[in-house]
Amino acid sequence: MAKIVTDGNFSEILNTEMPVLVDFWATWCGPCRAIAPVVEELAEEYDGKAVVGKCNVDENEDVPMQYGIRSIPTLLFFKNGELVDRLVGAASKADIAAKLDSLI
Repeated sequence: MAKIVTDGNFSEILNTEMPVLVDFWATWCGPCRAIAPVVEELAEEYDGKAVVGKCNVDENEDVPMQYGIRSIPTLLFFKNGELVDRLVGAASKADIAAKLDSLI
């Protein structure tokens, strides 16, 4: 299951040696709902290899603002706490997995 990412626990989520994927989404966003099952599948498949989280932009303002999230869904990829890549829009599972694989 994907971790719930909030303004309050974001730095804690990044504080890992594993790559981190954060999905920025909202309940009213159709493309966000479309990729939600993919994000959950990846969270299970990459358990122990990467951290996969979801950040609701309607409930958290600081982190989305800090990373300039203007369109959702936006997927941010971090390695060693640093932003290394992003995907904007409903990406395929293969595209998301390829980016995660490149960071492992």
